[in-house]
Amino acid sequence: MTNPQIADVFRRLAALMELGGENFFKVRSYQSAADTIEDWPQSLADIFAETGVSGLRELPGIGEAISKKIVDLLTTGTFNAYEKAKAAIPETTLDLLQVDGVGIKTLKVLYEQFCLTNLDDFAKFVAGGGLNSVQGMGEKTQARIRASLSQICHALDIN
Repeated sequence: MTNPQIADVFRRLAALMELGGENFFKVRSYQSAADTIEDWPQSLADIFAETGVSGLRELPGIGEAISKKIVDLLTTGTFNAYEKAKAAIPETTLDLLQVDGVGIKTLKVLYEQFCLTNLDDFAKFVAGGGLNSVQGMGEKTQARIRASLSQICHALDIN
């Protein structure tokens, strides 16, 4: 598993945790770890192979808990906290973040108020005028979302 792949897992975990209302500081620690991991010049797999978990802990912002999760990722491809987060909130919900105009705050509203958990359902919601129901969403944002969603749906062959 490459550093960018590991970082992506931690970013996805942080987003799922944020959607689930987890503690801001816990979410932020995973986001910071993802930033460190993605930009680290040496492969975490190589660091672990050469120096074990203690080598991983030398990275800035990588403590005991996160280093154990990295080891689990490298050895099994996942870890318990990630699996629990995916069980609580469908991971496909994060696909909506690909849409220009949808950030984590908007995603939280779409998930909590409208139970949207995938791009297909979101496309139907938008086509049916659902964006007008999202409090505080202006016309410019709605237009950006429609345009971006149209491109994504075309690329993924979603109706």
